[in-house]
Amino acid sequence: MNDKQKIEEFEQLLDALREDNTSVPIIVEGDKDIAALRKLEIKGEIIRFNKGQSVSDFCDNITQKHRKIILLTDWDWRGGRLCTSIKKHLENRVECNITYRKLFAKRCSCRTVEGIPSWFETLQRKIKMA
Repeated sequence: MNDKQKIEEFEQLLDALREDNTSVPIIVEGDKDIAALRKLEIKGEIIRFNKGQSVSDFCDNITQKHRKIILLTDWDWRGGRLCTSIKKHLENRVECNITYRKLFAKRCSCRTVEGIPSWFETLQRKIKMA
């Protein structure tokens, strides 16, 4: 797949995420992840995992407010463990969508949510220079 096709696929993925995020919140690991998604024009609700809370307490709070969530933790080892833990704690209480996490991991040449905008900008610059 060439860079232009990567950009087109990535933009379609972002459009789908923006659409889903109008009614479903996204859970991320930190403030830099929120900033990265805002830079990508994700305008809906984004919830930061509260590191001062246990996963169990965090998930209990989520279940009080939401029936569906999009889980977008980093696709490194730590993010994978957090994703698994949150998903397990929300099981049978909240529908967890991890599709975007899998697709970003597959399509982006970065390992973190906060790295997506710079990866995308680099790809766009390569296209303009070609």
